[in-house]
Amino acid sequence: MKNSEPEQNFYIESDEDEEKVSPNMYEEGDYERNESDESNYLLGDRQHSRPHSYQASWPQSYRQSIDLYTSVPSPSIGFLGTPSLQRLTSSFLSSSLVQRHTPDAKQPFLPTAADEQQRGSSHSLPPPIPSRKTSLIKRAGSDHKTSAISHEFPSSQQSTFGQAVLNGMNVLCGVGLLSTPYAVKEGGWLSMSVLFIFALLSFYTGVLLRSCLDSAPGLETYPDIGQAAFGQFGRIAISIILYVELYACCVEYIILESDNLSSLFPNAHLSVGSYDLDSHHLFALLITIAVLPTCWLRDLSVLSYLSAGGVIASILVVGSLFWVGLVDQVGYNSRGSTLNLTTLPVAIGLYGYCYSGHAVFPNIYTSMAKPNQFPAVLLTSFGLCTVLYTSVAFFGYLMFGETTLSQFTLNMPKDLVATKVAVWTTVVNPFTKYALTISPVAMSLEELIPSRHLKSHIYAILIRTGLVISTLAVALVVPFFGLVMALIGSLLTMLVTLILPCACFLSILRGKISHLQVSICILIITVGVVSSAFGTYSALSKIIQSLR
Repeated sequence: MKNSEPEQNFYIESDEDEEKVSPNMYEEGDYERNESDESNYLLGDRQHSRPHSYQASWPQSYRQSIDLYTSVPSPSIGFLGTPSLQRLTSSFLSSSLVQRHTPDAKQPFLPTAADEQQRGSSHSLPPPIPSRKTSLIKRAGSDHKTSAISHEFPSSQQSTFGQAVLNGMNVLCGVGLLSTPYAVKEGGWLSMSVLFIFALLSFYTGVLLRSCLDSAPGLETYPDIGQAAFGQFGRIAISIILYVELYACCVEYIILESDNLSSLFPNAHLSVGSYDLDSHHLFALLITIAVLPTCWLRDLSVLSYLSAGGVIASILVVGSLFWVGLVDQVGYNSRGSTLNLTTLPVAIGLYGYCYSGHAVFPNIYTSMAKPNQFPAVLLTSFGLCTVLYTSVAFFGYLMFGETTLSQFTLNMPKDLVATKVAVWTTVVNPFTKYALTISPVAMSLEELIPSRHLKSHIYAILIRTGLVISTLAVALVVPFFGLVMALIGSLLTMLVTLILPCACFLSILRGKISHLQVSICILIITVGVVSSAFGTYSALSKIIQSLR
């Protein structure tokens, strides 16, 4: 039985906000357009009521927070125009930062059955999320709790095929690119076949997620799929796994920044009393201090647009590596090993990390103007990223051989211009992504803040500051970039990418799929479990050994 969600109402949180949305502040035409937009949204809100069981479950902020990864702007939108700059100047935490969605008054996340029938077997965009200006002037009658949005997000818009491909590549082609030569060193030349196997299996499980989303109205995110497959436990368990993976990626960012900056300035140090910080510890601390204010931003859309340049950054880094090898004639002194069985599990974890984008795929799918193109989007994204991974793995290991480090940028000669381009690109790119990566984790925790403390922003500041400091602490305790990446890839990515999509698919569509599909899913789950077990054990063993 479907419950019709009551009309959503938002109260203004402070007198300051009331003044900002006073009708006198707008031109007459603008105000009339706002009222028209609001009435259209409220009408769409009533028409797009959704199953209440999904919308009232933790985490409610998942959809919007992960949408930050899929905000490649339309070509018609100017880059960093005046409105964006104006929002940035006033985008730090204010009295309304901690406002969050509650089950009583919350923007709709899930589509109606009517909408589902209208679009057939494909998903379209949910009703457009109103701007902060519009949502603040909404009035209501009654007894609903005060509620608003804790962050401003880029407006939802239907993405084209090209934009969806860029979003997919931006998610897939991350810092894992830097470690592919190291993965070949750990596993040998033949281990590169694992990269192709994981690419094929990950593409297939991405398509399975689409089938899960299409199986019932109201499914739009990975946690929704988990709830449809395994109930409330499945939703919470999958959400925790996804958030832990995001948190671990932030730890990797700190280690990455520290390693590359200390390679540029190896003699940097700081003495404070009896404490002497070497370059690694110093830069880890400085990077943490630098990214902390970005985690307090209320409007993350600017960072979202900047991080969308991750594809360009990856191409720059790859081009720099090729330039050093082909033009500057560096390396090519070692033929390398064919197969290293003892360290192959570490390579498996590193290869697995390269395809950790499934948490975002449902968002990309539901934001597409033509959702039937989603398999082609996945195929293109996986194909292009695999070409980049393979090229870097081959040339990197061919150039540096058995001396290959966990990031190939650390092997490149420091006096070359191409090296400086690669290293500084590597440093800048994660800096723009850190806040976007930690924000979903922080917002999920902010949902747990008692309702009586909603108006106090100190709790949000404490949560975000605590998360950032904790990533620094973990990065200092376990400063092994390659091994931590192998652990993430083995323990978490195998779950998110291979095991859980197949398990959810079998649970949701049981009795409706062929024996061949069941056999393929069982095979993929087996591959994921075996790879996870051996990879996790090997990575943990090496980390413990390195700490001694």
